Amino acid sequence: MILDAAVSLSSTPLRLEEGDCVDLLRAEPSASVDLVYLDPPFNTGRTFTAKAGSFDDRFASTGDYLAFLAPRLAECHRVLRATGSILVHCDWRTSHRVRCLLDEVFGEDRFVNHLIWSYGLGGSSPRTFARKHDDILFYGKTAAYWFEAPRVPAKSARMRGMTKKATDVLDIPSLNNMALERVGYPTQKPLELLSLLVHACCPPGGVVLDPCCGSGTTLVAAIESGRQAIGFDRSPEAITVASRRCAMVRSTQATQVA
Repeated sequence: MILDAAVSLSSTPLRLEEGDCVDLLRAEPSASVDLVYLDPPFNTGRTFTAKAGSFDDRFASTGDYLAFLAPRLAECHRVLRATGSILVHCDWRTSHRVRCLLDEVFGEDRFVNHLIWSYGLGGSSPRTFARKHDDILFYGKTAAYWFEAPRVPAKSARMRGMTKKATDVLDIPSLNNMALERVGYPTQKPLELLSLLVHACCPPGGVVLDPCCGSGTTLVAAIESGRQAIGFDRSPEAITVASRRCAMVRSTQATQVA
């Protein structure tokens, strides 16, 4: 399924394609993308199921998982412009190994930040500290990567009502079961998180590519901020959900313009 820019309801181009992202990435022109946000399977050993779709997150070994990820990272590197960057979303299981892969593909000197998404919700264990964060690894294609420091609400009494530059710990709640933006797709990320990342790491009017777009949160963030959006996913349910969300955003934009 492809949603072509020609049938969009807004002037911001959007493209959605169903298929394995490594194949779809290989068809993309080199140096054509400003930001890749990659939220791949985490190798949890589970199958995630929700009312709007499901996906299998199981690999035979960590080695198999890294072998799956390596060619996709190489293609992401190729499609990025010289001023582009990549954000790879992962967790405690493999973040250290994924960073080594990124060092190989992008170069150790292209590392920018190890972001912590602190989301608050989740379970606890009597044998470990409660795991309440994911990792987002930020690498630039070159030293000239584009970046605009985001600002977040200040929490101190002295700066009440003011903003400050965001740190590498992003304190943004995950979506609870009552969240209005929840669409029922597994592991859906909050729009607040993706909006912050897109604004910070993609220039206005630039191209955002999400190779594993799932429910389409990255695409919505791009559209709302005036960026161009490309989304890939091998799940037809994901493409359906993402296209529906994007269409709703575009419809709202068209109504506001009218």
